[in-house]
Amino acid sequence: MKPVLIAATALLLGLTRLAFAENAPIRIATEGAYPPFNFMQPDGSVAGLDVDMANALCAQMKARCTIVTQDWDGMIPALMAGKFDAVVASMSITEERRKQVDFTDKYYTTPLAVTVPKDSAIAGVAATDMAGKAVGAQAGTTQASYAEDVYTKGGADVRIYPTQDEAAADLQNGRVDALISDKFVVVDWLGKAGADCCRLLGDVPGTETEAGIALRKGDDALRERFNAAIKAIVADGTHRRIVAKYFPFDIY
Repeated sequence: MKPVLIAATALLLGLTRLAFAENAPIRIATEGAYPPFNFMQPDGSVAGLDVDMANALCAQMKARCTIVTQDWDGMIPALMAGKFDAVVASMSITEERRKQVDFTDKYYTTPLAVTVPKDSAIAGVAATDMAGKAVGAQAGTTQASYAEDVYTKGGADVRIYPTQDEAAADLQNGRVDALISDKFVVVDWLGKAGADCCRLLGDVPGTETEAGIALRKGDDALRERFNAAIKAIVADGTHRRIVAKYFPFDIY
């Protein structure tokens, strides 16, 4: 009977660990400096589409979650170091990032876009259009990678900023000639702070990317829980209602 008892005990311990894992609090990080997806409110709390999505997913999973902020440059290293369990911060799913972390299914899709001053003579978004121009982008993003890979080779002066807000401020103040960014972020900015100074020049062809939730390598059970929750909130309309708070169009 001993082998049977040992096997039963091991199974019970395994189920107990699984139950504990499913009931354990999930620590979620976002940036807090990427409106309207994540931003700080006057009372010090973090809000935005990413935060609303995270809360909806936690509710769907019946999980206890805490949301913390983390500077963008240190986001992946802090996740890998175990400071939190997931990143819900509009992180584009790229092959380079997949070498370090795992991703869930997408929760939205976006192209890159270029914004310029209203009186700009820049004709288009190609590398040849940016020759001799100062182009801003946020560090550690797909737009920064694109600018450095494409616009720099075309003769542009690419300037990298710690946050999107700082890059947009320099466009607004005339310190750069163009800004490349996530289209949805800049559409929101143009409807608010950038309305008087700037205009959308156009989407960058071939740059559409999917945003997913980043997790540590091997956290397969947590990834599948998030994937099931994403599927559920898309199906029941929760995803659409959250997006409608921020954009008059679908971003899924």
